[in-house]
Amino acid sequence: MSRRPPYPFTALVGQHEMQMGLLIASIDPLVGGVLILGDRGTGKSTAVRALAAVLPEQQVISGCAYRCAGGMAAGLCARCATPDSAAKIQKKDFVRTPVPVVDLPLGASEDRILGALNLERLMASGSKEFEPGLLAQAHRGFLYVDEINLLEDHLVDLLIDVAASGENRVEREGLSVVHPAQFVLVGSGNPEEGDLRPQLLDRFGLAVEVRTTTVLGERIEVIRRREAYDRDPHGFVESFSEAQMSLQRRIVAAQKNLPKVVVKEIVLAHAAQLCMSLGTDGLRGELALLRAAKALAALNGLKTVTLREVKQVAPMVLRHRLRRDPLDEVDASERVRLALESLQ
Repeated sequence: MSRRPPYPFTALVGQHEMQMGLLIASIDPLVGGVLILGDRGTGKSTAVRALAAVLPEQQVISGCAYRCAGGMAAGLCARCATPDSAAKIQKKDFVRTPVPVVDLPLGASEDRILGALNLERLMASGSKEFEPGLLAQAHRGFLYVDEINLLEDHLVDLLIDVAASGENRVEREGLSVVHPAQFVLVGSGNPEEGDLRPQLLDRFGLAVEVRTTTVLGERIEVIRRREAYDRDPHGFVESFSEAQMSLQRRIVAAQKNLPKVVVKEIVLAHAAQLCMSLGTDGLRGELALLRAAKALAALNGLKTVTLREVKQVAPMVLRHRLRRDPLDEVDASERVRLALESLQ
């Protein structure tokens, strides 16, 4: 029995902001992670797992457990960074593989996440060998945590440290291992089940909201497409193959053109003015806002960021960065919308 293919990313209905957030992070991982908050049954997990199928394949060094890329001066694992290895690596040593989208289960142990001593090898030969964990698998890709607001505090601390440094350090059981672990952290959850710790919330570049659609036509289309997928998964996926390939071409072009996208001083001033009017702490808001706007401009084939792109990405960049006032009945998204209306 063949494995059922993932639901097509382009077949999602009524969740434009979630799709846009994931695409922006795909084009420029420096934007930061993506937090997806909303009702149950709105396609959060489906969207993340569907993302891998539209991402262009990446070049990796054959046999490297950490998916190192050739031609890099930094960010290589210890094996690929040695002069002997670098000299021996030829074009034939590269392979193209899909971008990893790795699930981090809530019940995963630290050893499973960080990596640990390979006990089987130790028992068989007596040699100590490091067995990479989920962080190694997610390097140069996406690490997805469903119900991230329920993640244990010590695991939250772990993710914050690795996300900030881009490296995973393991010092235990006589092992001393450092390997690259640069990934886009994607978390999803239902706000009614608990809040995220502020330290983790601040690490997300984007926070998107997903709600159950109230548009009758969209609800009908969601049901129709889901039934068609369940009835014939391969046929349904094939029917969206052209749309999937078209989106992949857009992503490739956007990644290539991103460094050429220009942000004019007037747009930079608008971004800073917006963040000041909302009272965001620090400068991460402005940086994430401009990076997200540049990525969106690149996705749309533009060479210059306009105020339109800034306004499109502002809610997902800023809503989770606002200070909470228990006496204020206006939610964060509405506050951002009102601030955007006054932006000239």
